[in-house]
Amino acid sequence: MKKRPAQSRSSGEWLIAVPPYVWLVAFFLVPFLIVMKISLSQAVIAQPPYTPVFDLAAGWEGLKAYVRALSLSTYAFLFEDELYLFSYLKSLQVATLSTLILVLIGLPLAYGMARAPDRAQPILVVLVILPFWTSFLIRVYAWVNILQRDGLLNDTLLALRIIDEPAAWLASDTAVYIGIVYSYLPFMVLPLYANLLKLDESLLEAAADLGCPRWKSFFLVTIPLALPGLAAGALLCFIPILGEFVIPDLLGSSRTMMIGQTLWMEFFSNRDWPVASALAVVLLALLIVPIMLYETVQSREIERR
Repeated sequence: MKKRPAQSRSSGEWLIAVPPYVWLVAFFLVPFLIVMKISLSQAVIAQPPYTPVFDLAAGWEGLKAYVRALSLSTYAFLFEDELYLFSYLKSLQVATLSTLILVLIGLPLAYGMARAPDRAQPILVVLVILPFWTSFLIRVYAWVNILQRDGLLNDTLLALRIIDEPAAWLASDTAVYIGIVYSYLPFMVLPLYANLLKLDESLLEAAADLGCPRWKSFFLVTIPLALPGLAAGALLCFIPILGEFVIPDLLGSSRTMMIGQTLWMEFFSNRDWPVASALAVVLLALLIVPIMLYETVQSREIERR
């Protein structure tokens, strides 16, 4: 059998790698550069609502004047106004706590799915992803009806005599956490389930032979082996929750103002595009931190192997 030349293999691999890079440049890098450019501008009442605007007809002198007009004053303004700091901190709080709740719920759920009989596992997976068959917005609106004062939750609690009068669930932090955990639970369960499904049963048997109780082997064997799936699920949940807009807007109140709502307000209500763009750039910087930490941990794990 003839082997393909190394040159043809490298050219073929290069052709395969080009489309993802073109996609990233076209739909990530270019939009990010546009947002970055707007964040260095100043807001004006005009169309577009920022200045300076680059004029190709002005030539080289126009380009130099355009660069001189760019400023970091918008970023300085973000740190001077408590509203933006509050929005970032609130988003970090909600995303962190929601991810922890998702881990506590998703880990035993995924473990039970992985240990279920083979014929039952496809059914359980379908039940987990079943909410995706309905519009995300409709599902959030359903929670508005469930959590309102005369909604299903209060009616059930009153019927069971757990509460004496309807509770104010809606427009609270509790409602936001309920909506987020419900919406993002599949993103935590599915990576964990895929990871736990590959768990080597012989390791648990060896732990049992050495006198390790089942509950102890779960913490000493199962959880360490499930860490890659746990990290993947945590990132899949934490990153979109940090920039969440729909759930806190429909289920929360002014006390749950997250950065996604602040971005929307600056873009569409205040029409302050430079501030909104600067908020988006800082948010992206915050999201890069957990991704870099995950990549560092993954590379160290690969080196150990």
